[in-house]
Amino acid sequence: MAALAAAANVAPSSAHTAQRVALRRAAAAPAAARRPLAVRAVAAPDASTKQGPVLVNGQVLHSTTKEQMDVINSMDQFAEDQVLPILKPTDKCWQPQDFLPNPEAPEFLDAVHELRERTKEVPDEYFVCLVGDMITEEALPTYMAMLNTLDGVRDETGASPTPWGRWTRQWVAEENRHGDLMNKYCWLSGRVDLRQVEVTIQNLIGSGMDPKTENNPYLGFIYTSFQERATKVSHGNTARMATEYGDDVLGKVCGAIAADESRHEIAYTRIVDEFFRQDPNNAMLCFADMMRKQIVMPAHLMDDGKHGILNGGRNLFADFSEVTERIGVYDANDYCDIMEHLIERWDIEHRQGLRGDAAEAQEYLMKLPTRVRKLAERAAARKAKSPPTRVKFSWIFNREVEALS
Repeated sequence: MAALAAAANVAPSSAHTAQRVALRRAAAAPAAARRPLAVRAVAAPDASTKQGPVLVNGQVLHSTTKEQMDVINSMDQFAEDQVLPILKPTDKCWQPQDFLPNPEAPEFLDAVHELRERTKEVPDEYFVCLVGDMITEEALPTYMAMLNTLDGVRDETGASPTPWGRWTRQWVAEENRHGDLMNKYCWLSGRVDLRQVEVTIQNLIGSGMDPKTENNPYLGFIYTSFQERATKVSHGNTARMATEYGDDVLGKVCGAIAADESRHEIAYTRIVDEFFRQDPNNAMLCFADMMRKQIVMPAHLMDDGKHGILNGGRNLFADFSEVTERIGVYDANDYCDIMEHLIERWDIEHRQGLRGDAAEAQEYLMKLPTRVRKLAERAAARKAKSPPTRVKFSWIFNREVEALS
C-alpha cells in the first residue's frame, strides 16, 4: 500500500515528533557523521536512573515518559474491571474441534470427503488469502513477546497475577484457537501445501515483527486497537466469501474468528479510551505518531524460502497483500475506514484544551484519512491501467493467481 507510505510522511511539527525524527535520522546516518543527541530521562517502575529513549539498530526503545508511566501504574483496577471481563471462560469458548470432522466417528472419512467437495469450488486466490491470514494467526509467540516488551504492563514472571499479565496470557490463549482451526481446515481440504505453509510459519516466528511501539504502552495499545479491527475486517470478509463460494462451514469458521477479534478490539480500545481520559495530550501525540509511522501488519516479515525464486525476486508479503486487495479481503480503503473509526471512537475532533504539540497532532489526524484516501485512489487508478501480474505461490503448490501489480 504505497499510498499509505506517502501519507505517513505528513506529520505534525511538534517537539515530540522532532525528537523522534532526529533520533531515527541519527541512527541512519554514517557513523562518522553522527553527533551525540541529548535524550531525556524516562521513568521506569523499577529503576529511576534508567535512560531513554535508546537506539538499537535504528529502533527507538523505552520512549515511555514518567507522566505516561504514572497513568499506566494507576490503571490496574481499570484493567481488572473493564478489560479482563471481555475474555470468555474456557468452557464458554468454541474450540477448533467444534467445526471439524470427528476423527473418532465412524463417518469421519465421509465427513472429510464432504469437506473436500465443498472446498473444490473455492478459488486459489481465496486460499492464498486464507493461508496468509492463518500464518498471521499462527505467529502468536511473536505477539505475546511484543506485548511483554511494553513498559508497565509486561508479565514480569511468566505467570504474573497482575491484571495486565493475566490479560496477555488469556488473550493469547483465546487467539491460539484461531490458527489451530484454520490450519486443520486447510490440511483436511487438501488444497494447500502444508509443508510450505509450515516453513513460512517457522520463518515468520523466527523473524519476529517490528511494530515501532518503542516499549511504550500508549503506542502498543493503539497498535493493537487498530490491528484487532483490521483482522476482524479481514476474517469477516473471508467468512462472507466462503459462504458465497458454497462452503458454509468455512464461512462459520472465519466468522467465529472475526467475532473473537471484535471482542478483543473492544478491550484494547477501552484501554486507549482511558489514556485519553487521563492524559489526552500524550495520547493524542502517540496516536498521531503511530499513524505517521503506519500500522505495520504483523506478518510483514513472512518468507517461504521460495517466493522470490519462483517470481523473479518478488516479496511474499507484498504479493499476498496485493491478492487480498484484488479480491476484496483487505485493502487501503479498509485501512482508512479503521483510521476514521478510531478517530471517531476516541473523539479526536472535539477534544479541547490541548497543549500546542498535541493540538498540531489533532489537526494532523483529522486531515489524514482524506489524504490517504486520495493517494489510495490514485494508486488504484494507476494499477487499473496495467494488466494484473500472475504470481506463483508455494502455498498452493506453485499455482499462479493474479495480483494487482
